[in-house]
Amino acid sequence: FKGDIYFENVTLIKGKKLILNNVTFLIPSGKLVALVGKSGAGKSSILKLITGILTPTKGKIFIDNIDISLIDPQVLRSNISVIMQENQLFDETIYENVKIGKLNAKKSEILNACKLAHVSEFTDKFPEKLFTKVGPRGSNLSGGQRQRISIARAILKNPEILILDEATSSVDNETEAAIQRSLDILKKDRTVIVIAHRLSTVRNADIIYVLENGSVVESGNHESLLDIEGVYSKLWSVQTGEKI
Repeated sequence: FKGDIYFENVTLIKGKKLILNNVTFLIPSGKLVALVGKSGAGKSSILKLITGILTPTKGKIFIDNIDISLIDPQVLRSNISVIMQENQLFDETIYENVKIGKLNAKKSEILNACKLAHVSEFTDKFPEKLFTKVGPRGSNLSGGQRQRISIARAILKNPEILILDEATSSVDNETEAAIQRSLDILKKDRTVIVIAHRLSTVRNADIIYVLENGSVVESGNHESLLDIEGVYSKLWSVQTGEKI
């Protein structure tokens, strides 16, 4: 996959509930694209449509001009990595947890992934460094440290499409800044999609799509959306206390 994703008049209905209402938008390759909006706006459903977990009720989704319904689900998912709010870590070393992303990876590849994800910033302070045991479900580490390991794992996998689903909602400001620096590097070679409530995470996105009641109501970058003084600017004011 090159990674261009196009939603064409996509409607999604679950039972009698309208989740997405005739949405059309482009997620171009090599860009950092954010999906924002209140809970229930349709953000997570878009993620499930891209990964093939859900299929549209109406409309089509294309990746590189290929209808996603014609792509083998296993092939589709092998080209996508999803980093969620809480990712699974195993009671092994940090090194082994990163290596899960690519079991035949060379040591140099693992070290590079840890550097890009800013894992080394905190492991260098540990006596055992990357060979520190993370504990059951990563209990020896902070939430931010666990999230950086998950990002390093995804970097090692080297997917064409990288999705962060509320990945920064429970991390500290230092980790959020580290993740943003990682994303600036990662977007050069792949499509990066960030789903977020926390708008500070996406202020540097190339394109921000604002969802409300299952529709894309605004799009643009951070500055242009603030100028509109619409849904996005109101959300920004609520979260930051800044008056627009």
